[in-house]
Amino acid sequence: MSGKIIAVCTSANKGERKTNVGRAELLPGQGLAGDAHAGFAHRQVSLLAIESIDKMRAKGLDVGPGDFAENLTTEGIDLVSLPVGTRLKIGDALLEVSQIGKECHTRCAIYYQAGDCVMPKEGIFAVVLAGGPVAVGDTLEAAANV
Repeated sequence: MSGKIIAVCTSANKGERKTNVGRAELLPGQGLAGDAHAGFAHRQVSLLAIESIDKMRAKGLDVGPGDFAENLTTEGIDLVSLPVGTRLKIGDALLEVSQIGKECHTRCAIYYQAGDCVMPKEGIFAVVLAGGPVAVGDTLEAAANV
């Protein structure tokens, strides 16, 4: 199963929308260089599909990559169908899916605007096993043992 990277997003602070920086370095055991969430235990890198963002656009929201605080926005791969332990290869970098979805303890601005948010249900998290660059347009390959 494969797809591609649509956006590479970082933010200086937790709890805010991220900005597409185009490319960044995935750091082993840490996450995305320059991102406030780097080094956060088993949720080092967050991924959300553009198809999920499109669901929120269909509800009338003006949202795009990074607005759900995801690090990597993908296209063409059904992220939520990937079981924990799935390996994700992006060039030389290797990630491992560590969590599907998350509990949303505080309702974000998106939730209040739309009455719903896709990240808690359709976002996934991964740890970085092997580092390397990641950039918009890169291929993302998923397999049990890539």
